[in-house]
This record gives sequence, C-alpha cells and structure tokens, in this order.
Amino acid sequence: MEDILEQITTCIEFGKINKAAPYPPNMKDQDGADELTKQALEQGVKAETILKQALITGMDRVGKKFSEKKIFIPQMLMSAKAMNAAIEHLKPFFTSGEIQRKGKFILATVQGDLHDIGKNLVKMAIEGSGWEVIDLGTDVKSEKIIASLAENPDAKVGLSALLTTTMQNMKDIVQNVKSHYPHNEILIGGAPVTEDFRKQIGADFYSPDPQGAVAYLNQ
Repeated sequence: MEDILEQITTCIEFGKINKAAPYPPNMKDQDGADELTKQALEQGVKAETILKQALITGMDRVGKKFSEKKIFIPQMLMSAKAMNAAIEHLKPFFTSGEIQRKGKFILATVQGDLHDIGKNLVKMAIEGSGWEVIDLGTDVKSEKIIASLAENPDAKVGLSALLTTTMQNMKDIVQNVKSHYPHNEILIGGAPVTEDFRKQIGADFYSPDPQGAVAYLNQ
C-alpha cells in the first residue's frame, strides 16, 4: 500500500497526469495519478488514506518547492492537472461523506480582473490540502460572494487581483462582504497586494504564495 501511495505522491509532485501524458519526459509511458489512484481504490486502499497520504503529501511537496522558487507556474499547473485527475476518482467518497472536508473556501478574482492563473494555483493548493473550494471565477462582484456565503455561511473567502487598478475593487468587496458577514475570514493575494494593503482594507490574511494560504487555513 505504501508503495502505490508514494507513486501517486510522486505523480502529483512532478505533474504526471496519466499514462498518455508525455510530461515529465523521464516518466513517459508510466502510469500517472489517474491510473494509480484507480488502482489504489481497487486494491482496497481507503479514499481518505489516498487523500491524506498521497494527494496532500504531494501538494505539500509542490508548495514547498514553489515557495523556495525551485519550480515555477508551469510546473505547478501540471501538478494541478495530476491532482485533479486523482480527485476525480475520490469525488464519490466526498459526496457519500466517507471523506470529510476540512471546510469550505469561496474563491474569486475580483471585479474588473480577468486573470485566473493565480486564483487557479490557490484553488489547487487549497483543494489538495483537503478543503472544498467554491470557485466563483473571474470579474466577480461582491454581490456574488455574499450570495455564496448565504449558501455556505461557515466558508472562508479568498480574493485575488493581478492589477493595481483592480486591487482597488478588492477594498470595496472586502468592505461589502464584511458589512454582511463580519465574522467570515477573508484572505487576499495577487502580484500588487501587500500586507500593508491588507491592513488598510480590513482583510484578515495576506499571503504572497498559495502555500501561505494553505498554512493559515490549516491552523
């Protein structure tokens, strides 16, 4: 069992999606996260064990490498695809309640901003650490976030902005959301965002990278 879990972890770490995927070149023609997760379930490995001991472990390795600048966005995106391939096999176990999520996280790129790479990296990291991510997409107004919180009252909120112009919309969204849900924590991030800006707009946490958000949520 430990062997196949380590194989899945390695696939997540290096972005090996499935057997047909040519990336990474040194793993060509080998089973990927897709096939190995299916095999593990067929061998009787519990879905929660696969999540905790393979997927989360793999994402921890990826996040650490990214924080240390040993890998970059393209490698992160390949790891995301590998993790998503594995998660597909676990979805029935989330639905049945056999696997318990840590909580819910509403994620959005703010109004006026159509960039989604940063948001998608955060989604991958947080989903891979055992949270349910509700992805509202890009160019999101505060009303949409407030409506999602009405359906998921215990959720945390994550906001992303890539431009200095749209960063100002983040301030309005934080204030609007807090006026309706003052106790729900809001995490912010993006290229122009800083800790000083977080304090200025009243958000609860800022991180320059996805792993910081994961660590904060898991506390």
